[in-house]
Amino acid sequence: MSIVSKRVLVTGGAGFLGSHLCERLLSAGHDVLCVDNYFTGRRSNVAHLLDNPRFEIMRHDVTFPLYVEVDEIYNLACPASPVHYQHDPVQTTKTSVHGAINMLGLAKRLRAKILQASTSEVYGDPVVHPQTESYWGNVNPIGYRSCYDEGKRCAETLFFDYHRQHNLRIKVARIFNTYGPRMHPQDGRVVSNFIMQALAGEPITIYGEGNQTRSFCYVDDLISGLIGLMETGDDITGPMNIGNPVEMTIKELAEAVIDLTGSRSKLVHEPLPSDDPVQRRPDIGFARSTIGWEPKVALRDGLKRTIAYFTRLREDLAKVEAAQ
Repeated sequence: MSIVSKRVLVTGGAGFLGSHLCERLLSAGHDVLCVDNYFTGRRSNVAHLLDNPRFEIMRHDVTFPLYVEVDEIYNLACPASPVHYQHDPVQTTKTSVHGAINMLGLAKRLRAKILQASTSEVYGDPVVHPQTESYWGNVNPIGYRSCYDEGKRCAETLFFDYHRQHNLRIKVARIFNTYGPRMHPQDGRVVSNFIMQALAGEPITIYGEGNQTRSFCYVDDLISGLIGLMETGDDITGPMNIGNPVEMTIKELAEAVIDLTGSRSKLVHEPLPSDDPVQRRPDIGFARSTIGWEPKVALRDGLKRTIAYFTRLREDLAKVEAAQ
């Protein structure tokens, strides 16, 4: 059976997740319009796609309206790491809220299906563990992380109100910690931080005692989950948790990175940031039963691929510096 080619818009398409999504959609035979303002996205993430005649890239900020013709929209535009989203918190909220309004307006005009890349941060510092989609969360509305947490919560509200008021075909995915090649080396996320510090032989920074837990999903698995949700019937809206239910402490992650890199880095402890969640683990029962999805890539295998990527990145940077 032949696959029907669709015109797909990916906002935030030059970012970590967006670039992998563009790549997967192209490999499935679709035409892809990648939109990014390059605040955290990088052109180098999609440079290998530029010669593909079915790939188009546009510099655009989703806080402004966009007028294009597409069949589906994946709304991934928003800085996702604390370092980046706290740099300009007002703009972060605008990206989540105004960006959602603009993309929903576009989807309404085109009668297109639209997926929102939401986040596990909508659960805040959870008092329910593991987190199910029915849990409303425990979020500080006025803290340093609120621009991202509450921005994404408001975006979910807008998506469901457009669905109820305008019968829009929506999908909402709640993404848990994801890692893999093309992560930004200075994004402040724990996996990239640990790998970059380990490769440089620097002390590995752990906030608090390192007993807080996270669940890490490899990027290839995450993209399969997003596409699987998008391909469901109109009766399935989400929200749907997409993440790895295998939970580990931050200290255990640091020890795994040291082992896989062969680094002599030592662990150092810094004060725990404000509103940092104590535990985070998705209940993926809904994804399993609805789209038959669950992660396939084991953590150590995914870390090896990610370490190889950052190793090449460091080598390329060293060559550039040596040539100057």
